[in-house]
Amino acid sequence: METLRFVTTNPGKVREAEDYLAARYAVEQFDYDYAEIQSDDLAAIAARGAEEAYDAQDDGAPVIVDDAGLFVRALDGFPGPYSSYVEDTLGIERVWNVAEDLDDRRAAFRCTVAFTDGETTETFSGAVQGRLVAPRGDGGFGYDPIFEHDGETFAEMDTAEKNALSHRGRALAKLADWLAERE
Repeated sequence: METLRFVTTNPGKVREAEDYLAARYAVEQFDYDYAEIQSDDLAAIAARGAEEAYDAQDDGAPVIVDDAGLFVRALDGFPGPYSSYVEDTLGIERVWNVAEDLDDRRAAFRCTVAFTDGETTETFSGAVQGRLVAPRGDGGFGYDPIFEHDGETFAEMDTAEKNALSHRGRALAKLADWLAERE
C-alpha cells in the first residue's frame, strides 16, 4: 500500500483522513512547518503548503495539506483563512462576543485539501453550513463550541458524528473519489 503524508500536527485530522483514504493509502502524519502564504484563497494556501512539504521530504510520497476556516456571512466571510490567527489572538469567547450582536449569525466551516504527487497538484473543497451560538459542549477543537449545525454544536457531537458531516470530511471524500478515478 502506498504512503500518503498528511501535513498536520493534529492526529485527529489524520484519523479523519484514514476514514476516507485507507482503501488506497497508508496515511501518515507529517509534522512539517511550511511557510503559509497570506491569501484570502484557501486553495492557494493549501496548494502552496503541499508543494513545499512535498519538496522537503526524501522519498517522494504524495502529500496532502488542508486549510480551513470559519466564514461568517455578516462579516463578509471574516475570519475565513485567518481563523487560526483570530482564534489564537482573541479566543472563541471574544469571537462569540462579536457575533452575538450580529443580526445574521449564519456561518460556514470551509476546508480545502490540496494533494500533490510532485507532478500534479489538485485541490478539493468542502463546506458545512451553520450558525454561531453561545459556546456549548466539551468536544472538538477551535470554533466547534460556537458553531451549531442542525441544533447541535460541533463540540456537542461525538467524533464520528462530526466527521460524517464535517467540511474536511467532505473535501476528503472528493479527494478519495478523484484518486479512485485515477486508478
